[in-house]
Amino acid sequence: MLSRLLTSLTLGFHIIFATLGVGVPLMISVAEWIGIKRNDPHYLLLARRWTRGFVITVAIGVVTGTAIGLQLSLLWPSFMQVAGQVISLPLFMETFAFFFEAIFLGIYIYTWDRFKKPIYHWIISIPVVIGSSMSAFFISTVNAFMNAPRGFKIENDVLTDIQPLVAMFNPATPTKVSHVLATAYLTSAFVLAAITAFLILKGRTGAYYKKALKLTMVASFIFAVATVLVGDFAGKYLAEYQPEKLAAAEWHFETEEGAGLIVGGILDENNEIKYAVTLPKLLSILAHGNPNSEVIGLEEFAENEIPPLFIHYLFDLMVMIGMYLAFISFLYIVLRKFTRFNLHNKWFLFLIVLGGPLSMFAIEFGWIFSEVGRQPWILYQVMETGHAATTADHVGTMLILFLLLYIVLAVICITVLRKMFKDNPAEVEFEEASHSTNNETPFH
Repeated sequence: MLSRLLTSLTLGFHIIFATLGVGVPLMISVAEWIGIKRNDPHYLLLARRWTRGFVITVAIGVVTGTAIGLQLSLLWPSFMQVAGQVISLPLFMETFAFFFEAIFLGIYIYTWDRFKKPIYHWIISIPVVIGSSMSAFFISTVNAFMNAPRGFKIENDVLTDIQPLVAMFNPATPTKVSHVLATAYLTSAFVLAAITAFLILKGRTGAYYKKALKLTMVASFIFAVATVLVGDFAGKYLAEYQPEKLAAAEWHFETEEGAGLIVGGILDENNEIKYAVTLPKLLSILAHGNPNSEVIGLEEFAENEIPPLFIHYLFDLMVMIGMYLAFISFLYIVLRKFTRFNLHNKWFLFLIVLGGPLSMFAIEFGWIFSEVGRQPWILYQVMETGHAATTADHVGTMLILFLLLYIVLAVICITVLRKMFKDNPAEVEFEEASHSTNNETPFH
């Protein structure tokens, strides 16, 4: 339990920075591209300021990512004995992708204003985007392997016939990778939108903020649609490969055709569902794309192989937040295009601000659902989580020390970001650049 708690703590903290580390580079690249194409200094300033904040989150992400690597080896030695032989390729490639990203990020940061043609500087952002996304791709294939172990055989407790590419490109890889990338892009876009909306609420109403809000909300809608589509594919994957996880998430106890989707509700000690809303046939549609298809219930599985049923709440929260983000971003686009509604209305801005933390909560709920929903397995149908954990002492002490470390890192991150942007507002920076004695502004 202590090993689980420590790993959960590290992953839960790291995923905040990992998510932003995947999505923010794409938003930076898009902002700079628009700024160059339109010759708009506001978008160029946007890219520059986002880059500064991104560097801080990368630094924290490096520390927590290193902690995860150490903890996997120290806390889960039996798992790493298998993973080190079978799935080491993407583990290595994830490190390579990070270094690839970091090298070009350094070049990108220190070559602002160094090119006569700004498009050359934008081109450097492309490897940063590729590196961050490929890092997410490779590490997600490792998680996919945990859900669908392939590419090896166990004969007399010895691993044989190891095929790294088969292990890497397992049946879970397409849905796992696409879901991670889509939600990272969505969350990053909405977090940036929420920050912008908050600043507008605080009285920053210049063109810079209006353009930032437009860009981030349009991007949020695009990625929200992608997330919904990928979520549908993920449901069909679970129905075929991990039916007990889908059944636990939906409190689907009995195998039946035309199964309804349970939303909300409370499960009592007798596994009776109360106060829930059942949407007829929707679970069958989610599982197989057919309203009359059969969905396997929990009655088909041994009791010790059924995941904890509280994952239903996590699944509902994740889905509801995702729908909220899609609705708010869609509403922004519709109101902007077809009405004269004041998009800077304080209540509407508040709804956007709320979406920022909610999007990050959805990431946390989704990962907890993914990992807890696989229990009792660390390697699905191969190795139980309890058999993979260390038997060493002092895990409790490590838990306390890492908790203190993450508190310190969080305080440092928040303090640095506040000092970086609160003491240097965009308007001031834009005004200073506009009155520069140089022939070209820093945005070019």
